[in-house]
Amino acid sequence: MHYAAGIDVGSLSTEAVILDSEARIVGESILETGFHSTRAAEKAFEAALAHAGLPAEAIETAVATGYGRISVPFAAKRITEISCHALGAWRLFPDTGTVIDIGGQDSKVIQVGTEGRVLDFTMNDKCAAGTGRFLDVMAAKLEVPLEDLGRLSLEARGEATISSVCTVFAESEVVSLVARNHPREEIIRGIHRSIVHRVVSMVRVVGVQGQVTMTGGVALNQGVVALLSEELGRPVRVPAEPRTVGAFGAALHALKGGA
Repeated sequence: MHYAAGIDVGSLSTEAVILDSEARIVGESILETGFHSTRAAEKAFEAALAHAGLPAEAIETAVATGYGRISVPFAAKRITEISCHALGAWRLFPDTGTVIDIGGQDSKVIQVGTEGRVLDFTMNDKCAAGTGRFLDVMAAKLEVPLEDLGRLSLEARGEATISSVCTVFAESEVVSLVARNHPREEIIRGIHRSIVHRVVSMVRVVGVQGQVTMTGGVALNQGVVALLSEELGRPVRVPAEPRTVGAFGAALHALKGGA
């Protein structure tokens, strides 16, 4: 039995996944990236090894992905997160045709072909709007734990209008709504709607095909997923742990020898 590892160093969190030779997950971890990408990668790798009950010497190949992939010294190869999310999502749901990944710092829409091959993609990496960072800022402004946003959004009886796609201006709109004692649940739903509008505009660039799979930390927000499904007019599937799909895809690449 041999093992392979995938490390995804993102702007907010770092994930590690360890696979056995049959591509089964035997260890995984999710940690905050903090201020040092290399240290985050090392700690995530060590935590995944501990979860698997394996020494580092058992890992035959490691592949790194994500923003900080260049800072993973023990990686044999570095592969873009677009390729890793496509392969990871396809492996989890083989009929996946479109992947929507909303991470901490960017959003991506990926068209996926056979064997998890990337056919086309578009991404938003110039602005925090439509990303996990946008939700972090808004949750802090509304004094709501990030993990409660989805539930509160689903409880809303109406929806506030957030017209700006810029984080700074959207925050000003939220401040104005709070000043008028607008129901918090409706503000949150309006924030989610603004994110979804931005993502759907990206979907229109590459088109949507097949089944849609959502990855990344924002996929844990049921409010965003529900609105995205509504706007696309089709179900949006979410893996059991959407945050590790990039690391899983990197580990699959490692299992193939870093191809």
